[in-house]
Amino acid sequence: MSEFPREAAVERVADLVETAATERMPVPVREVWVYGDAALGLDPVERLDVYLTKDILLGDDATDPTDLDPAVGEVDGVGDTVRADWAADHPEHLRTNASGYAAPEKCLAAHLLEEDEPVHLEVCNASFDDNVTQRLEGALARESYDQVLDPRGACLWAEGRHSEDAMRKLREGEFVFPTLSDALEMLGADPEQADQAAEAVRARRESQQGTTVRSDVV
Repeated sequence: MSEFPREAAVERVADLVETAATERMPVPVREVWVYGDAALGLDPVERLDVYLTKDILLGDDATDPTDLDPAVGEVDGVGDTVRADWAADHPEHLRTNASGYAAPEKCLAAHLLEEDEPVHLEVCNASFDDNVTQRLEGALARESYDQVLDPRGACLWAEGRHSEDAMRKLREGEFVFPTLSDALEMLGADPEQADQAAEAVRARRESQQGTTVRSDVV
């Protein structure tokens, strides 16, 4: 699959929201946003960009990892960075980073997404708006423009509540956003920086294939 027809993209977003809202995730999820092509109303949607705000797991897991199957319980981070009971129920979705430690963002992607879907998942402990600002400030300071997060997004679910209005606007293509460079200027980039950042974001997205995931801690 290399792209989504718009109707299919919106339904896929709705499925992701419902899964995050009703199923036990590897870590608590507070917000689900959609941004980029789908939010802009494009058809087809070449890549579906989804943003999750998660909580950092802080010892709220009652399951003792030592009681689990060793293939799960002995993975570093189970019961610490991801829920032990989730790992026990979904060992097929348990993913680790390069150091062998359970990686929440990779576990979320494995749980939520089909293999090789044209979907990019951003995962952060900060809200979308806050992370957009943080990423832009860092990118401008370092001139690492490809690290900019497209600010044109809509929150579909937050703190246990669906936004029916946002989902309706998404289905009907009613969101109105400026160009990416204009949006970045509104957030503080000068015109030259905004143009460079917008081009870097486009180039990065064009280079992505299949399912991708990125994690931030702000």
